[in-house]
Amino acid sequence: MGGAFVAAAVLARLGGRIGLPTIPLFILAGILLGPNTPGFVLLKDPHELEMLSALGLVLLLFYLGLEFHMDDLKTGGKKMALAGGAYLALNVGAGLVFGFALGWGTSEALVLAGVLGISSSAIVTKVLVDLGRLGNPETKPILGIIVVEDIFLALYLAALQPVLSGADDLAAAAGQIGKAFAFLLALAIAARYGTRIIGKAFATKDNELLVISFLGAAVLVAGIAEEFGVADAIGAFMVGLMLGNTASGERIRELVHPLRDAFAAIFFFGFGLSIDPGDLPMVFWPVLVAVLVTVVMNVLAGLAAAKIYGFGAQPTANISTTLLARGEFALILATMAAAAGLDDRLSPFIAGYVLILAVIAPLIAGQSAWLARVLPGGKGASEQAAPEPELAESPR
Repeated sequence: MGGAFVAAAVLARLGGRIGLPTIPLFILAGILLGPNTPGFVLLKDPHELEMLSALGLVLLLFYLGLEFHMDDLKTGGKKMALAGGAYLALNVGAGLVFGFALGWGTSEALVLAGVLGISSSAIVTKVLVDLGRLGNPETKPILGIIVVEDIFLALYLAALQPVLSGADDLAAAAGQIGKAFAFLLALAIAARYGTRIIGKAFATKDNELLVISFLGAAVLVAGIAEEFGVADAIGAFMVGLMLGNTASGERIRELVHPLRDAFAAIFFFGFGLSIDPGDLPMVFWPVLVAVLVTVVMNVLAGLAAAKIYGFGAQPTANISTTLLARGEFALILATMAAAAGLDDRLSPFIAGYVLILAVIAPLIAGQSAWLARVLPGGKGASEQAAPEPELAESPR
């Protein structure tokens, strides 16, 4: 663990001197020091960091929830649902068509639909933090799309599991989906109506007690969510959503920063450990086509979201590029596909696809002004479009 932190820090500092974002450097550190690359091996078994990596993802999504206000759901819920639905329709639909076009099988096509269709919540959150865009008007729609994706993710995993396992019991599949949806509904009701009670429970002037309290709540609910068939990350997000609207919200945001940054580095380092560069040549061309499809679909989804919210070219470009990365959900699907005995090409394809997008997405997001110039209204467009009144930042 110490070696992972040091390696990530050294590469990140070197990259910072030439303006590279930290995410691809953390991943590169994992690849170089992992068991699949010649030379010194820091960790022979990537699973040794599995719990710490999971904690990194939980804290990233917990922080995302802290930044998302209930007022945004109350006033912009319809637009959020439309933008998220459009994003999923374009990307998941394109992923399904691409999967069938490869001809690897129906189950493989269903897996690829999820791989190509769902953004990486962890990388999206980190990009927004690193680029200082949390206060931008287009960030609320971006977070809204992530929320819609995570809800879809929970239901998608529940429906996909019996298909991959060869189960033909529709009642069992419907039961899993219903259980996941019921848990999400319970969390949503608690976030909507229980803020006052939750605020009192976490009210303390002692920072030590506050850190222990919010960390325990985030991890516990994440674990319970996983037991109900919901992604652990969405459970942590909902806890952040609840606490962000309490009187302690601002203090929690400040206290969680160092925890978020430290364990997020381990998450991306662990991601790098799982990648075997030797498997990539066999799926090189399908991966490149899939990356191109994803870029095109994200631009179209960004245009759709901008149309819904009335944004200009630069916010449109920011939406398109920020949501480009794929990550943790794709890796979950790769694990499920391997356990189900699906096509052997699927795992290296997912690894290569995720690696390329995880590396280039933060770079492209940082240079989104280039995309803005070629979008409709891009010439001479202002750096940021004015937010609509319903999306204005709530006073802290």
